[in-house]
Amino acid sequence: ENKGPSVYKCKKMLRLCSIQSYRSFSCSTNLQQESFKFVVIGGGTGGLSVASYLSRKFPKQVAIVEPSEVHYYQPMWTLVGAGIKDVKDTYKPMANFIPKNAKWIKEKVLQILPEENLVVTGSDKQLKYEILVVAVGLQLDFHKIQGLPESLGTDGVGCNYSINTVQDTYKALQNFKGGNAFFTVPATPVKCLGAPQKIMYLADELMRKNGVRDKACIVFKTPGPVLFAVEKYRNALLKICAERDLKIETFRNLVQIDPLVKKATFEFVDDTNSPKKREVLDYSFIHVTPPMGPVDFIKSSSIVDSTGFVNVNKNTLQHVKYNNIFALGDCSNLPTSKTAAAVAAQSEVVRKNIRSLVKGEPLKSVYTGYTSCPLVTSSKTCILAEFDYSGLPRETFPFDQSKERYSMYIMKANAMPFLYWNSLIKGTWGGPEKIRKLLHFGFV
Repeated sequence: ENKGPSVYKCKKMLRLCSIQSYRSFSCSTNLQQESFKFVVIGGGTGGLSVASYLSRKFPKQVAIVEPSEVHYYQPMWTLVGAGIKDVKDTYKPMANFIPKNAKWIKEKVLQILPEENLVVTGSDKQLKYEILVVAVGLQLDFHKIQGLPESLGTDGVGCNYSINTVQDTYKALQNFKGGNAFFTVPATPVKCLGAPQKIMYLADELMRKNGVRDKACIVFKTPGPVLFAVEKYRNALLKICAERDLKIETFRNLVQIDPLVKKATFEFVDDTNSPKKREVLDYSFIHVTPPMGPVDFIKSSSIVDSTGFVNVNKNTLQHVKYNNIFALGDCSNLPTSKTAAAVAAQSEVVRKNIRSLVKGEPLKSVYTGYTSCPLVTSSKTCILAEFDYSGLPRETFPFDQSKERYSMYIMKANAMPFLYWNSLIKGTWGGPEKIRKLLHFGFV
């Protein structure tokens, strides 16, 4: 029986047709084209870090494609959701950070044509590049949970992952009088996978302060098999959960929420039956971490793998097919946690390897998978988890970082934001590797 072409071949044919039709269109309409040595897509952490560096080394040869007028420091939103920080401290004008020697293209990207070294913007402008850097992050897919878009902003529902909803979290926690309090994780890649449990610890503290903790049943629901991937930190976190009566339920995925009756439906992802078993529970408070995924123009491009993420070498961050394309941050398919700390280390590797590529030299800088998650466990304590591709701790300080420490909290709440605004996005911070070697006398 002839079943026709494979799905892969169909996708390839569609891409070729799309590119061919675009070529025909561009020939007939004489679209505006600009040429740059470097085009950086994305004005987030990774994009600004690399673009800032390149614009210093190659003045007037860099274009940054970013439509947003505002830059957000998202790692602080956990503390905003707990009422510890002001949301106004988490954003600044994008114009403050666009390098003077770079050209800011304030448009969305429509298409990437790697065979022609072209980026096409929303106004059909063509940007010709010699080297392309892709750092566009993830998009929030609220619609993938039934009823979630309608639930945002309603009584008892919080979400620290959006500037539009983060303040709802603290409001809902302040209004909490008792009942089930759920903290969820989606069955998709997530930026800062530790954030969903950070707000749980802070909510527990806030409920105790407000005198309603004895009336609350706090449950962390994750579709994964464990609370945290790295065993050393997981054991410390499980101990905290046991001491504070925080329940952990694995293999649970939020699939529906009904704000009118305040009910949440969870699917048992480990159930082998079809359809899978579900449970419907009442909630008084629920912090929802939305599903996330690649932005649309990335998913439809030819530079991605089968999951829709930019397909790069996990060590050099160079594209596996197009050697003049690099990607970093959440949009890449690097097998490590998606955090700002990971982006810092990745940006250093990208910067060095781009310099090598320009010089015609081998790419020698290697990304080890380093990432970090400052697991805030209260308004005064934090566990600083650091690890790499191996899944083993790669700690900066010469003491046990799996213990709750006030010093680590101060670093998370105060030092890291300063470092971010003044160094990381300006391309002068590539992670703590040099500090680690110094503190460990080179024995790391």
